[in-house]
Amino acid sequence: MRTIEYRTHGTCSRMITFDLDDENRIHNLAFEGGCNGNLKGIGKLCEGMKAEEAADRIRGTRCGMKPTSCPDQLARAIDEALSAK
Repeated sequence: MRTIEYRTHGTCSRMITFDLDDENRIHNLAFEGGCNGNLKGIGKLCEGMKAEEAADRIRGTRCGMKPTSCPDQLARAIDEALSAK
């Protein structure tokens, strides 16, 4: 299992951390900062999910008028982690 740390850009959350297992399943997803309840919910929904599927589902999500969101930043973190493997 490897731990991923991703510094977010353009969102209220500042950092995303999660683990990827050998099958690229997400575990222990946590956001630093941001909307606490919503981000804990995203963590629970993504627990054990294939990283590619999670990224596909949340990529492009916007927060208000911002061009990104915490879920979109998570998709970017996943994409970066998978391409670095």
